[in-house]
Amino acid sequence: MGRVTICGIDTSALPKLNSKECDALLKKIKAGDKEARDLFLRANMRLVLSCVGRFSKSQESADDLFQVGMVGLLKALENFDISLDVRFSTYAVPMILGEIRRVLRDRTSIKVSRSMRDTAYKALKARERMIENSVNEPNMLEIAEEIGIPISEVACALDAVSEPISFYEPVYSDGEESLALLDQLADKKENSDNWSEKISLYEALKEVPERELEVIKMRYFDGRTQIEISQEVGISQAQVSRLEKSALERIRTALA
Repeated sequence: MGRVTICGIDTSALPKLNSKECDALLKKIKAGDKEARDLFLRANMRLVLSCVGRFSKSQESADDLFQVGMVGLLKALENFDISLDVRFSTYAVPMILGEIRRVLRDRTSIKVSRSMRDTAYKALKARERMIENSVNEPNMLEIAEEIGIPISEVACALDAVSEPISFYEPVYSDGEESLALLDQLADKKENSDNWSEKISLYEALKEVPERELEVIKMRYFDGRTQIEISQEVGISQAQVSRLEKSALERIRTALA
């Protein structure tokens, strides 16, 4: 790989770790090994740089965002539970992005009232506390109940302080596998006028194997996200994505 310098960091000089080496270092870090901690942080600088790259349109300095992202990486390392069957990168990316967005939140060009900013801040802090005390991500209703504010106000406040992002922005990447924001959205729309298309779809679904059909039903009929399906079925999110894509290809072929 050629030499690339981003935020003053030569990426070719950063150490590379495979999954076994990461697991071994994490165990040493939890045991208090400072050298292992430094090596692990250096190896994961690429992860921070990839997160910083998502904010390329921001007016903030990339170097400043990198420093903020490193804070998120440190928090992720401090809070990561090695006993869970979760890859560190999967756990760390949302925390890194959260730290960066927290810095950008108060500097957005959209004018937001002070009360709405306060509501958003309370909601985000409550979310952090709830994540620390639970494996599951809290939903909007749970956050609203936690801070005692109507869910409609919490939703409006969080939306007001968030930067717009593309539906096709990648939120997860693991080698050749990648998931866009669109893949995480549940489609709960129902159109009563497309009955003829539904009949064709019903016939096409008969061509889908049982395992793929189960994913399709949960994804598009029950409105589940890929994360929810993976947790319920007991397979990885990447596997859910592959099954979904295979099923959709079979359906497209049948409809054609």
